[in-house]
Amino acid sequence: MAEPVSDIKPHWKWITESIHLMLFLGGSVNGPVCVLIQGAGFWAREVGQLIGFEHPTIPVHHQYVVTATVPEVKALKTELPVIRDLEGFGKELFESDLDRIMDHVEMAMEMVPVLKIADIINIVSGPITYTPDLLPMVGPHQGARNYWTAIGFGYGVIHAGGIGKFLSDWIVTGEPPYDLIECDPNRTSGVYELLKGKASMGFHAGWEQPHWFYKPGDDAGYKPSFRRTNWFGPVGRECKLVMEKVGVVDLTPFGKFMVKGKDSQKLLDRLFANTMPKVGLTNISHMLTPTGRVYAEVTITQLTPGEFLLITGSGSELHDLRWIEKEAAEGAYDVDISNVTEDIGVLGVAGPKARDVLQKLTQEDMSDASFKFLHCKPIQLAGINLRAIRISYTGELGWELYIPQKDIAAVYQAIMAAGEDEGIDNFGTYAMSSLRLEKGFRGWGAEMNCDTNPLEAGLDYFIKLNKPADFIGKAALQEIKAKGLKRKLSYITMDTDDVDPEGNETIWLNGKVVGNTTSGAYSYTTQQSLAFAYLPVELCSVGQKVEVEMLGRKYPAMVVQEPLVLTEPTRTRLQKKAKSKA
Repeated sequence: MAEPVSDIKPHWKWITESIHLMLFLGGSVNGPVCVLIQGAGFWAREVGQLIGFEHPTIPVHHQYVVTATVPEVKALKTELPVIRDLEGFGKELFESDLDRIMDHVEMAMEMVPVLKIADIINIVSGPITYTPDLLPMVGPHQGARNYWTAIGFGYGVIHAGGIGKFLSDWIVTGEPPYDLIECDPNRTSGVYELLKGKASMGFHAGWEQPHWFYKPGDDAGYKPSFRRTNWFGPVGRECKLVMEKVGVVDLTPFGKFMVKGKDSQKLLDRLFANTMPKVGLTNISHMLTPTGRVYAEVTITQLTPGEFLLITGSGSELHDLRWIEKEAAEGAYDVDISNVTEDIGVLGVAGPKARDVLQKLTQEDMSDASFKFLHCKPIQLAGINLRAIRISYTGELGWELYIPQKDIAAVYQAIMAAGEDEGIDNFGTYAMSSLRLEKGFRGWGAEMNCDTNPLEAGLDYFIKLNKPADFIGKAALQEIKAKGLKRKLSYITMDTDDVDPEGNETIWLNGKVVGNTTSGAYSYTTQQSLAFAYLPVELCSVGQKVEVEMLGRKYPAMVVQEPLVLTEPTRTRLQKKAKSKA
């Protein structure tokens, strides 16, 4: 069996052997370019196997009917929306036989009665390619340098022009022209058995992770709605748990990399705009593109001199790893980079009683004086060796525990048993999202991405323009700062009824579109809807009133001072300060 390909190099053999592959030769800001773009369509999976990859693309036999013009539809003044019956249709594999899909045709006729009298003029039956999340895989692939994909397009040639331009611009400039993280080809990749019967699970880059948990009497199951649905009450219960007691969340899907070697700090100083943390400390750092946009947000911990643990979001695992590996290879850095995502499980323990629970299970002093915020220590918990970082995306007192996968179930059970008197329970990602928004925490892919720069996203604290290292994007960011910003991230609350913002909602002022939300949720602590939003700088002042459009209605909103709820470290610091003055 041939060795897997690790680096695509110029070779005309690729062109002569397959019409599905294209060798791109050209120039870029970094010199000559030679990359292999795989666009094999229905054969993408098989071609990927030749290189050593298992691309998750499946060709499906697709069938639909075309009718003659329907007078009632033609007479409409607005375009008829796409109507899809998610209950009755599940992308089954059909023969080219109308009888096979007649049940679905009849359901469509019940939904749109005029179809009953429409003439069928054509039946189309042919293959269509799907990925697990129905989105294509576009861009450079981690694991083989210079190998790019343009595969998994469910609707074919209609995408060709835009995707061709997107890829060619990226290849020539060295960065994507705009953010398409949803289509990144690297997006696919416990305690699951203990949690699966108690929670509504979500799919995160190949991992199943709890969104929210059921209790007796709850309306369980997945009940999709654009409005508040069956999870609204339970998520509020989980937020209250974390704010008043202690909760446990499964964070295993995090991407986790180890970087070590002679040039490890030199490489990371080149990649990240923040300074590197000292041994035993953790910080939040950002990788930027050459034009100063936010490519990634990563939590970095220096474990021992020159040995770093990097943590990123589940959907960004290979997206970020590819960028790191590319810079390491092109800069000839003497480093060892390993992806340990599947080797290490992660549990988050958060809430005012988190310290009390963990202290029962370890000899390590977990007090605030001994185990400070953003510190990392190797500890033994319930007799199991693990790493603990005092950090929590909820903004409350908490630790992230990095545990060998084989031991995570035992640690989870020990924590739950130890916390019975404290009222410990589980919480999911929906509650965590609400809590992080209350604290004003940004999220990569929403408040920041390859369409935004860190200054407009309010990340100034993490960007060290005065650090000696010439990090990627530094010059561009200095220029952006000198020119001034045209828009900034704002924090808004709104008056709603049974609908809350999720992100990408339009913002209006005086009948004109002036911005958009990036993410949003209901704040259970302050009992109101809130969101982050990009607005022109002249509209970012506290008290500025705007409108947010949701489900066709414009809701009143106002820019407020962030955050709505202070983080636990800030509250503790203010309490100590007040006590010292008393």
